[in-house]
Amino acid sequence: MDIVIIGGGKVGEILCHELALENNIVLIEAVPERLERIINKTDITGLVGDGADYDNLVEAGVETCDMFIAVTPEDETNIISSIIAKQLGAKYTIARVRNPKYTNHIEFVRESLGINLVINPEMVAARYITKSIEFPHSLSIEQFGKGRVNMVELEIKAGSPLADQSLSQFRQEYGEVLICALTHAKQTIIPSGQTVLRVGDRLYVTGSREDLANFYLKAGYREEKIRSVLIIGGGRVTYYVLHLLSKMDIDLKVIELNEERALDLSHRFPQVVVIKGDGMDQELLLEERIEGFDAVLSLTGIDEENIINSMYALSLGIKKVMTKVSRTGLLKILGDSDLQAIVTPKRLITNKILRYVRSLGNATASNVEALIRIADDEVETLQFFVKENSRVLNIKLKDLNTKDNLLIAYIMRDDQLIYPSGEDVILANDHVLIVTKHKSFSDIDDILR
Repeated sequence: MDIVIIGGGKVGEILCHELALENNIVLIEAVPERLERIINKTDITGLVGDGADYDNLVEAGVETCDMFIAVTPEDETNIISSIIAKQLGAKYTIARVRNPKYTNHIEFVRESLGINLVINPEMVAARYITKSIEFPHSLSIEQFGKGRVNMVELEIKAGSPLADQSLSQFRQEYGEVLICALTHAKQTIIPSGQTVLRVGDRLYVTGSREDLANFYLKAGYREEKIRSVLIIGGGRVTYYVLHLLSKMDIDLKVIELNEERALDLSHRFPQVVVIKGDGMDQELLLEERIEGFDAVLSLTGIDEENIINSMYALSLGIKKVMTKVSRTGLLKILGDSDLQAIVTPKRLITNKILRYVRSLGNATASNVEALIRIADDEVETLQFFVKENSRVLNIKLKDLNTKDNLLIAYIMRDDQLIYPSGEDVILANDHVLIVTKHKSFSDIDDILR
């Protein structure tokens, strides 16, 4: 596809890197040094200038492009440029829009202005946090198959019945779910039947909501619903989190330093206790009985404060702690820390945009319906639509000559969800999830040697 992107920040840079292999990319960026750096790292064409400028959009080829993506820091620039792009002839348009005054009327913005996808990073992060609250034992969670399949990240604790089990034993006992990948001693692998699970391992487990709930019970993860949440920081992510969690049977408390913001939240959410104070003040946290909460969310605008607050909450034994980290460069540094669950809005919206772009590409060239990277981007999880000319059709999985470091996690056939054994086969029109350490698969046939 021909794709025009405006905005060369972190999101724009990742999109260029991920999409350049299979598409023709033109990037419009106002800062010459930033544009030059991205061009030197990826196979794209660049244009220095204002992304909302009509002449720049025409020069970039928007009139004939398949996809226009606006991810500058300015909502108005993203909206205006997307409207112009649509009028010029862009087939699909995507705009990042952060301000609640726009996103509260997202359907109007989308339908009236002709923008196909309006995406709000803070709203996406809030939905991710809410899903994680619903799965208290998970460190992260992804969804596939139109929400029917969940992939959760879990850590094996000391005393867990999973410790020292082989994967073949695991399959016999917990056959309704599947371990797709695991990280042990900083190394991530696609496990085999001989793989032995150890304390400290991080597992990536797939299953339906019901199957995962049964697995939690059988594996010793007690059913512990989150009934109280303390949120440190009252910014945009908190606003959307409160909007979602206030509909659930959960006691909510927010600590926010800015008086105007604290008052605004208390007026908007009268059922929520809002405290004006410094979330870094441990005496205040103890006064507010932080140790009594089931979950603590560190959602201030300062990454370092969020990290420190989360470490303190974990030291008190809080069972669910989530940390917002906006600067993606910190993620590698934090990879070996004791933090439970890290939320990065930029990474979340990048994944969402990539899913959308690839789902459209599926109608033309690529058969990838969804792609998400897990385990610090070491493993790809790809959902494929299987066409009638595929070389994998009607062959028992045990007889397929597949590449190493690869696993077929599930097959979705009509309304049936299949966690396959070696006796199962793939049929035309199936949707198949592949978990692999290989990169750049674009077709289900790429799994073959």
